[in-house]
Amino acid sequence: MHDIDKMATNLINGDRRALSRAITLVESSRADHRTSAMELIEQVAKSQRRALRIGLSGTPGVGKSTFIESFGTMLTALGMRVAVLAVDPSSARSGGSILGDKTRMDHLSRNPNAFIRPSPSQSHLGGVARRTREAVALCEGAGFDVVLIETVGVGQSETIVSEMSDVFLLLLAPAGGDELQGVKRGIMEMADIILVNKADGDLKPTALRTCADYAGALRLLRKRPQDPQGYPLAMTVSAIEEIGLSDAWQKITDLVTWRKEQGHFDRRRAEQAQFWFAEDVRQGILATLQTGEASTLMHDLSAKVGRGEITPARAAALALQELKSV
Repeated sequence: MHDIDKMATNLINGDRRALSRAITLVESSRADHRTSAMELIEQVAKSQRRALRIGLSGTPGVGKSTFIESFGTMLTALGMRVAVLAVDPSSARSGGSILGDKTRMDHLSRNPNAFIRPSPSQSHLGGVARRTREAVALCEGAGFDVVLIETVGVGQSETIVSEMSDVFLLLLAPAGGDELQGVKRGIMEMADIILVNKADGDLKPTALRTCADYAGALRLLRKRPQDPQGYPLAMTVSAIEEIGLSDAWQKITDLVTWRKEQGHFDRRRAEQAQFWFAEDVRQGILATLQTGEASTLMHDLSAKVGRGEITPARAAALALQELKSV
């Protein structure tokens, strides 16, 4: 049994253990836990605290964890409190996750002004766990100034992280034209800033060329109303040598300041809340179809689809018809 009032009070007072327990609660799929989680989030929301939410995605091996550790350490040195929500991919067979991000950020994990929470993606698409947005809200309530949301890896579905972040960073490695073509246009259109990492040593000339390629590609994209002149942009950084991190932070703060002044920041937050309302309704509909009498119907229809006795479209129509009668 969870004492929600006490947990909410402790979390708002900055108790890290309470924050960890609260995130575990919101990630639970148990019905009674979901009820408690909703009550907790409503209480925490009364604090009206806000953090800068930064989404981060990138190709495998690009150095996302190294970048977050260097970037997070820099922000804490500036007097900020930083929370990192790192989503690890789950096995499609066993459902398990390694949750190794915290061990890869050894230095940052020991920083008293930083909080790192790895979470399994489970079967949820989009590069983030289903309840990541609620975990972000809890981190805001706990008084963190910046929340970094690391996705499992680049892909077309990774764009959903833009629905829970104020600024979306795309981290890429130095490469030729093949890499440019390999990154989906969808995620490039969502990115606010493209960071070409590993711009050091022998790779620096390659990184500069790659950055120029992306800058040219971004100019071909249609200008978005929420962007000031010069955005989205591409720039080089080196997480290992900590080069360009302060410049990247300056570009992020400039963008956020402009969006707040123009009203885009609050409008985007409202649109994101509406998106997650619709998403929760969709997930609720699926859950309803998987319980009680509806689950028997779903099983029977699935078997018929497998045997070729009915088309998937017709089976889906019958399932939705059953839902209307629930």
